[in-house]
Amino acid sequence: MKKLTLAFLSAAVLVGCKSGNNDNDMSNKKAKNYPETDTIEHVDTYFGVEVQDPFRWLEDDRSQKTVDWVDAQNKYTQDYIKNIPFRDKIEKRLTKLWNYEKESAPFKRGDYYYVYKNDGLQNQSVLYRMKNLKGKKTEVFLDPNKLNEAGTAALGSTSFSKDGKYFAYGINDAGSDWLTIFVKNTKDGSDLEDKLEWCKFTGMAWQGDGFYYSRYDAPKGSELSAKNEYHKVYYHKLNTPQSEDVLVFEQADYPKRYMFASTSDDEKTLMVSVSEGTSGNILYYKDLTNPESEFVQLNDDFKNDHSFIHSDDDKLYFYTNLDAEKYKLVTAQMDNPHQSNWESFVTQHKTDVLKGAGFVGGKWFLTYMHDAYNKVFQFSEEGKLEKEIKMPAIGSVGGFRGKPDDTETFFTFNSFTFPSQIYKYDIKKGESEEYRRSKVDFNPDDFETKQVFYPSKDGTKIPMFIVHKKGLVMDGSNPTYLYSYGGFNISLNPGFNVKIIPFLENGGIYAMPNIRGGGEYGEAWHKAGMLLKKQNVFDDFIAAGEYLIAEKYTSKEKLCISGRSNGGLLVGATMTQRPDLCAVALPGVGVMDMLRYHKFTIGWGWAVEYGSSDDSVHFDNLRKYSPLHNIAPADYPATMVYTADHDDRVVPAHSFKFVSELQRQQTGEAPIMIRIDKDAGHGAGKPTSMQIAEWTDIWAFVLDNM
Repeated sequence: MKKLTLAFLSAAVLVGCKSGNNDNDMSNKKAKNYPETDTIEHVDTYFGVEVQDPFRWLEDDRSQKTVDWVDAQNKYTQDYIKNIPFRDKIEKRLTKLWNYEKESAPFKRGDYYYVYKNDGLQNQSVLYRMKNLKGKKTEVFLDPNKLNEAGTAALGSTSFSKDGKYFAYGINDAGSDWLTIFVKNTKDGSDLEDKLEWCKFTGMAWQGDGFYYSRYDAPKGSELSAKNEYHKVYYHKLNTPQSEDVLVFEQADYPKRYMFASTSDDEKTLMVSVSEGTSGNILYYKDLTNPESEFVQLNDDFKNDHSFIHSDDDKLYFYTNLDAEKYKLVTAQMDNPHQSNWESFVTQHKTDVLKGAGFVGGKWFLTYMHDAYNKVFQFSEEGKLEKEIKMPAIGSVGGFRGKPDDTETFFTFNSFTFPSQIYKYDIKKGESEEYRRSKVDFNPDDFETKQVFYPSKDGTKIPMFIVHKKGLVMDGSNPTYLYSYGGFNISLNPGFNVKIIPFLENGGIYAMPNIRGGGEYGEAWHKAGMLLKKQNVFDDFIAAGEYLIAEKYTSKEKLCISGRSNGGLLVGATMTQRPDLCAVALPGVGVMDMLRYHKFTIGWGWAVEYGSSDDSVHFDNLRKYSPLHNIAPADYPATMVYTADHDDRVVPAHSFKFVSELQRQQTGEAPIMIRIDKDAGHGAGKPTSMQIAEWTDIWAFVLDNM
């Protein structure tokens, strides 16, 4: 790709960033006089095609000009939001709903059971531990809320040593993906002096008196937007400086690859997974019982997905979609582990997708997905089906983790209006008992959930969950929140989300279609919504909106479309292709510039999903739907773009440029604005206080514009 850049940043003068309105002049019907956004002459040339990029300067997250622009846009948005008369009522109800005790399933490490708890409104969950479950006498083991006053320091990756004596934990600051790793002694809770920096996309895989982890070199340029390359695996020995860590695995000829290490429970096996993007990987195996052993490559290409699960005396066990688009389990002999010698252990299900497997207490627990909800089955050590573990309703299941010699395991269950319940499962008896039930200030019996199947543009049947109050009249007048994702093999399952309860209580409808690009029906469903078939994803989403309108659930004037990250791209593409579909659009932390997404942080890893503008065929395809490049003068729905200044997954420049062009091209009366969180990132680890403030503003904006 040939780029023509007109140097401007050093000499550019900010023309102005002012709202032009007094607070009382803001109106949900005529929110005009947007903050002025400077434009520049910048042209990129792709395969002979010139593409204008007048807001390129907003990609510089470190410039004062960008900071001033962010402040002006935030002021404009808050001036609008704070004048919505029912905003305070939404905030009070949302806060009350959010204020319930949340708890994870317990897990045992060493002599203790550990559990994450949040008393309701704590910014971050606290890690507690206890000697036994009966007395439930707990002590605080790690409280992230004490790491800084704002509550923006969050726990990222965590890992206990196999014997439970040490706890390695990573801290993400202000929402960034960058991770700093520390280590605790579990005997007395004291911190060791170990501190590992510039870690990203890593776990901590224990072996002996240390662990394997992945990191990048310190970034050159902005740590929040500079491209991340040359991921490497190191071994860190406890009580030594990071400078002495041993480089274990790298592929210096391939800078755009991820490296992720894991070890077996017996610490005899090291597995490194290498990928060039978000799907497809190659596995490398090393026998840790032999200091002279070399890494052995197990498969030859990136065509399929494989995960190492377990090992015993002479076998390795993998979860894979090799010759199984709905996934299966296979085994390999340690002395001859190449993919060509893998043998099926649990074969592919005829209709349902295998989503996860764990070996606990001598049993295999396999979680399947049937029409986007979960079922769990127990298998013998030899891989023979023994029983289905019954769930209380249609919903999502997590857990069934532990060690091969455990006698018990725990799992969680939840659904749209079914708050999380924790169950203890006696492996020997094969029986479940309720361990803990969440208590939320609403009545689940007041609501109902149904699943419908509607046709997309090409006739493909798409499943969609619809949640609303019982007895709600379907006359086309109900406010409806349509949310989806559609990419990266990610499945959307029924799950409890306290954020949607105020909307449902006020007569709203929540609709979640399982569109193509996700993993709900296996790899074929994923591939039907990626690369040159990405338009199927947008067609599926548009068809969902049309179905809801045709079936009188709602109307165009009462429909809101929403999505985050790849789902933000979904909303951006939908509203530029069909600005007449809905009344409100909420593109969150979205990938909006499809021609340049691979230029920032780890965006290059998404090329396996989207394709890259460096290729002429994919450039043509990306340009057809790239939200930023398909904004033309039109009557767009009321739009609140939302992002965060520390998002180094999908850098905020995507949203900055998108909203700037949208404000410039809006011909209708509906407001176009952006909400930018400070000291927050892509979403993980966001403090409770920030989440409540964000969703208060979102619901106020949505309802005000309906």
